[in-house]
Order: sequence, then C-alpha cells, then structure tokens
Amino acid sequence: MPGRDEKNNPGFRLIDRRGFLKGAALGLMSMALPHRSDASFWEGFFQKHFREMNSEEIREVIKRLEKEYKEKYKVDFNIKTTKPLPGVLFGYGLDISRCIGCRRCVYACVKENNQSRDPQIHWITVLRFRKGEKWVSNLEEADKYYYPDRVPEEGYFYVPVQCQQCENPPCVKVCPTQATWKERDGIVVIDYNWCIGCRYCMAACPYGARRFNWGEPRIRREEINPNVHYLGNRPRYRGVVEKCTFCIQRTREGRYPACVEICPVGARKFGNLLDPKSEIRYCIEKKRVFRLKEDLNTFPKFYYFFAI
Repeated sequence: MPGRDEKNNPGFRLIDRRGFLKGAALGLMSMALPHRSDASFWEGFFQKHFREMNSEEIREVIKRLEKEYKEKYKVDFNIKTTKPLPGVLFGYGLDISRCIGCRRCVYACVKENNQSRDPQIHWITVLRFRKGEKWVSNLEEADKYYYPDRVPEEGYFYVPVQCQQCENPPCVKVCPTQATWKERDGIVVIDYNWCIGCRYCMAACPYGARRFNWGEPRIRREEINPNVHYLGNRPRYRGVVEKCTFCIQRTREGRYPACVEICPVGARKFGNLLDPKSEIRYCIEKKRVFRLKEDLNTFPKFYYFFAI
C-alpha cells in the first residue's frame, strides 16, 4: 500500500526476502511437519551466511549449535571460530619416497575430524601404484583397496590424496549457494548449514577430494572429538558435502594437522608458505616438487616430491 511504512504504521515492519521465507516456512512446517518445526532447526536452516554475521550473531549461532550437539551426542562441545592468522598461507608437502602406505594418516584424520563411522567416510585416500607405471594422470584407476597390514610391498609405491586446497578452486566457482569458499590462509572451507547437497563441487573437483553424506553420520559417543571449529570438524548433517580443511581447528592455533603428526616415517610436511624459514618452503626450494594435474591451473597448495 502506498505510503505504508514503519513511521506511519507502528505495527508494520519491513522484512527482507530471507525473513519472509523463514516466516513462511516456520508457519507451513509447523502444520505439515510438527516434529521438525522447532525454532532451533529452522534458525539453523535460515541463518545468515557465516561471512556476513557480526560477532554477536556468531556467538548466538555457536550457542545454538553447542546446545544442539549436546542434546544429540550427550557431549559438551567447544566450537571455535578462530580466524586466519595474519601473514600465513598454509602449504603441504608429501614425500612419496618415504610413504609406506600404512594409512595411519587416514585413521588419525577420522578420529580428529569426527568423520562418520557408519556409513564410513574418509577424507584421505591412499593410492597404490606399481613402480614404473604411468600414474600421475591415472589417479582414478589406482588401487585403493590393498591390505595395509602388508605394507610396504615390494614393487609398489603409495600416493595419499586429499583436498589440495587449490589457490584457484573450481569447487568454489560452481557452488550455487556460496557454501564453500577460500579463506585468507588458503584453506577452502564449507559451511554445512548453507550446503544444499547439490554435489556440483564434487563434480568440479579434479582430485575426488569431497565426500557426500548419503546417510545420517554416526559416531559413538566415546569416539567424538568435542574440540571443533565451525568451518572444520564439527559434526555434519545428512545431505551435505565435507572434506579436509588442513585440520583448521589445530593449524590456526599453531599445531600440525593430525595426519602430519601421526606419520611414522615423517613423509608429511606442513607450514607457512610465506615464511622463508618454514619446512614447507625448504621442501619447495630444495626438492623436485610437483603438483597433481597442474595443467588444470588450479594451483594446489599441496606439493609432492621424492627425497632421492
């Protein structure tokens, strides 16, 4: 109605499109799906984009999530929102000549990052190749189902693959809701409350690094890691995509990723690419490094090399 505004009509309040949709959904769902009409669920469904929230809004979201996880898992969670450290761009190195294919990195990652045990989800995949065969362009056909209790095997070598934390990530470009983006420290993150499960990012990723939750993720109470980051290892939902985040909950506090810490042969290296004295810079400058599928111009911050 012309001239109708808050000043002339105290009972009238302008709302944006998100607010309108939220109100409509709450009303409709309370009638159609009473068991899913609780305010907490729909607050999460319609919450603002994480990068648009102010400090107070972030605190409210964290408070709601901690309550939600407490009710679901019977564990007190500590959800961090630690921001990128100034002057830091994370990089990763992996010495293929040292890797023995033991998969301890896989299991340490699962434990640290609250990955579903049933159905089983792994962020790291260790591939096995015969020595002498052409493998860099043949990742999709590699053997990933070997027996880890028999390693290292004569005549084979192993190549772990996970999110490459691309500087030019194709997964970010295709996301229709901007649920995934690259942070200032180079980590490509996902907001599980904004992911709609379209899986465009999975199709766009040339490294097969993203995982989709087809079922409700399940973790036993005694296996849960309650020290989490909003953009990292907090529990996920059915119907969302997840992936490696360089253990954002650890690395932004000056610690190594779980996979680096657990490696029994020291094959994994990690550090600040902007620090000329860091271990990762030493590897890049002193070793013959390469990156997977460099011709795609994704510019991964994950470097592979041979020590010999």
